Amino acid sequence: MNYLKDMAALTAIYGAPVPTSLTKVADHLTPEYSRWIGASKFCVLTTVGPEGTDGTPRGDDGPVVVEQDSKTLLMPDWAGNNRIDSLRNILRDDRLSLLFLVQGSNNVTRVNGRGKITDDEALRERFARNGKLPRTVLVITIDEVYFQCAKAVMRAGLWGEQPDLSDLPSAGDFLKAMTNGREGGADYDAGYEARAKTQLWDREY
Repeated sequence: MNYLKDMAALTAIYGAPVPTSLTKVADHLTPEYSRWIGASKFCVLTTVGPEGTDGTPRGDDGPVVVEQDSKTLLMPDWAGNNRIDSLRNILRDDRLSLLFLVQGSNNVTRVNGRGKITDDEALRERFARNGKLPRTVLVITIDEVYFQCAKAVMRAGLWGEQPDLSDLPSAGDFLKAMTNGREGGADYDAGYEARAKTQLWDREY
């Protein structure tokens, strides 16, 4: 199999970027990008560190990030599994990317920038939910923001009719296989949603 090894070979295949793929890029939140990201309840946060890359889903029942100003986004870190892979990466390499989705829209918007983590109490209190606070807030400085081509979402039919998911492995199936049956299984799946609803904004630790 032939693997490409230099930029010249890659460019020979793909040619020059489509002009609009460059003109759509901003170095701050324009009013249009601000409105779009403000409507997004879900994004994927991507980071890089000494151990490699990490991509993690982030979601909220309102905007997944809050705009502080045209160059700054704020993301509360709500309850998770305490692996904190992304946060550990950001401490050592502050580069990050965010891929924002809005349900029903074929557009996807990307932010590339840099992040810092704070446990500032006043900032955390801005995100208070039922007396719960995020343990930290990610402060994101925007280097560039742009919308992605809609073709990937269109090809995937992401917002079409709900597909039959019965043949897909569940979280309980993954866990059961990885622990040789010691954990997971149908009982894990049956109780997960109820457990998760009590820990959407915080968990005991």
